Amino acid sequence: MTVVSQENHDETVVVAPLLQDAPELDAADQECSERVIINISGLRFETQLKTLSRFPTTLLGDPRKRMRFFDPLRNEYFFDRNRPSFDAILYYYQSGGRLRRPVSVPVDIFLEEIRFYEFDEDVIQLFRDDEGLPREEDRPLPNNEFQRQFWLLFEYPESSGPARIIAIVSVMIILISIIIFCLETLPEFREVPAVRANHVNGSAQGRELSPFTDPFFMVETLCIVWFSFEFTMRFLSCPSKPAFFKNIMNLIDVEEENVQYVHVTCGQQQQQQQQQLEPSFGECDSKKSSQSLTESYQESDDLEALTNPKADLDAYAGKMTVV
Repeated sequence: MTVVSQENHDETVVVAPLLQDAPELDAADQECSERVIINISGLRFETQLKTLSRFPTTLLGDPRKRMRFFDPLRNEYFFDRNRPSFDAILYYYQSGGRLRRPVSVPVDIFLEEIRFYEFDEDVIQLFRDDEGLPREEDRPLPNNEFQRQFWLLFEYPESSGPARIIAIVSVMIILISIIIFCLETLPEFREVPAVRANHVNGSAQGRELSPFTDPFFMVETLCIVWFSFEFTMRFLSCPSKPAFFKNIMNLIDVEEENVQYVHVTCGQQQQQQQQQLEPSFGECDSKKSSQSLTESYQESDDLEALTNPKADLDAYAGKMTVV
């Protein structure tokens, strides 16, 4: 392989013998032996069409696929791709199927390159096995395009940028829900009972607290709404409903949402019961206070009778006179 400099200072890599140096060939052989120039980000590679036609299902081997990248002004194919990786890709065509990753190219970049050039899945999987990478699990996707987009959006965060954003939002909401659940157990953040307003007749009336003024209730409600929305979208866009419920993680999500609904509902019922019992507690307090006042009056009369026996005898004499 030789490098020849041209007037435009681009590099040209010649990987095939010149046609005039070869023996006389017929028309078919000349067509197959026609040289083609492939420009990879400014680095030119030159090879024969028959070399590329060894793998007709790939991007370079199919004339209709590679025609999209043809530059008629320079009579070459231009690809704005990784240059070090193309040495191994071109060698794959020249050797008849031997794929070797260059040492200077990372595995993930080389995988992207061979996927771009549309190598067969068997070849890609064999390369992954040679590199010691784990096998990719088959992802069943819905047939409907709109449904498939939603399934990838909510189920596979690595599929796109919006999917990553949704995954980050879900993790943040889970953390907020856990923090709120822990704060509610602390005495400093427990709900203060309703204040009773005492009236002139001794009765008491509690001022009811609206649940929408409780910040914990509002945050928990928003978390439940998000979890319910996410679970509903995943269920509606899943490719198989039975397989969806066979997944243990989805069952855990269902149980978690049920627990949150029960927690919020029980908390509201407990608050309503507490507000209903507060007036009765006020009436009991007023009765107890009046009863204690009466008892104190009786005790004061008895004490006066004991301390003033003369007044007691005069009262008894008055009763006898009347009789």
